[in-house]
Amino acid sequence: MTALTDEGVLENPVWSCLTSRYTHLALGDARALRFQSDYSPLSAVREARRENVAALLAPVDVGEELSITAVEVGDVPAHWEILGRLRLVQMIRRERAPLPMSGDDVTVLGRDDVDEMLALVELTHPGPFRRRTVELGRFVGIRRDGRLLAMAGERMWIGDYREVSAVCTRPDAQGQGLARTLMAHVINRMLAAGQTPFLHVLSTNERAIATYEGLGFVRRTEIALTRAQRIA
Repeated sequence: MTALTDEGVLENPVWSCLTSRYTHLALGDARALRFQSDYSPLSAVREARRENVAALLAPVDVGEELSITAVEVGDVPAHWEILGRLRLVQMIRRERAPLPMSGDDVTVLGRDDVDEMLALVELTHPGPFRRRTVELGRFVGIRRDGRLLAMAGERMWIGDYREVSAVCTRPDAQGQGLARTLMAHVINRMLAAGQTPFLHVLSTNERAIATYEGLGFVRRTEIALTRAQRIA
């Protein structure tokens, strides 16, 4: 078994997360696991076998969506629909130097802010975010004139590897460095706790990749993600 201090656990990050830190949020068995749906649609199989994917899909309710990670999903049953096949770049920040901090208007977000957070996600599409995703870690945001303009936070947690997630900024507030400010708060908190930050970004989003490289992240690998929904 790969030790949780070995970067190899990041090859199948959802599986590693749901079999370690977040076992209490996992649904499934030794072949396939997924987050409870109100936390995240992320899911994974232990090995890239057709029977494991079938085991993942079988117990899902009609209308529910899964984001299946780290395997190339082929044909799905007739009562399932493929919504998208994506490639994610996984990036990691191995260097330990903290980032410059700024922004007195950074605030911690919690359950009372979920409706605003969901609205921001719907507008900006940073990746899957559900009503209880906020409980997976610490999220921070920037508000001005009563509006939530940007946010960032923590999602998966594997050993001492911690995922930066839900980085997004309203279109009319972009170019002000808000995401960079929030990421500095998130990353520095991880570093202070002895954790190694990592993240996932669409392989086509070169602008975001360049921003993350400027914050000390390097490309580690690419991961497949298939969005699928049960329709009958």
